[in-house]
Amino acid sequence: MNIDFGARTREAKEINDKSWSIAGEIVKGDTPKDRIIKRCVIATGDPAFSELMRFDHDPINAGIKAIKSGAPIFTDIRMAQVGITKRGHKCTIRCVLDAGQEIADKTGVTRTSAGFMALEKELEGAIIVIGNAPSAVLTVCRMIEAGLHPGLLVATPVGFVNAAESKEVVRTLNIPSITCVGTRGGTPVAVAVVNELVEIALK
Repeated sequence: MNIDFGARTREAKEINDKSWSIAGEIVKGDTPKDRIIKRCVIATGDPAFSELMRFDHDPINAGIKAIKSGAPIFTDIRMAQVGITKRGHKCTIRCVLDAGQEIADKTGVTRTSAGFMALEKELEGAIIVIGNAPSAVLTVCRMIEAGLHPGLLVATPVGFVNAAESKEVVRTLNIPSITCVGTRGGTPVAVAVVNELVEIALK
């Protein structure tokens, strides 16, 4: 049985169960990787995501370990911060938009990039979740190239400017990461990944 942390009424649970049944026809397996892909298919309503997700350097085990240890979770935007379940773990969930305004004003970089730059010392071993901002993905990649070691990087930014390219850079790095291919993606995908990891970690 699959959990949807937001499905608390009878109707919501029925919808959740039917969604998982449909996703199960698209993604046949039931490994942790399959389950994450199914949740991403449900989150997007797009069967193509069954072929778009990429898992590098044992990210599922790394994510489970980070969640069980209570590692902090840092998101690029508030939608991701709000969407990630607060149940089933003890991780703090912070949005980087709450930091870095001075850096953004001084350098002209995006607020999400500035936020990650400002919080760099707190990102070691953390779960980094970016579903919207390719610029932030590239900033975090530069930090990793300079020696940062996050516990897990979930990078699924959407769009036509640097979204595909930034995810390609992530896949060249020697860190646990979950990404998707091409211009498609978005915050719902990133949130789906983390929420399914939380469920897997509970079992």
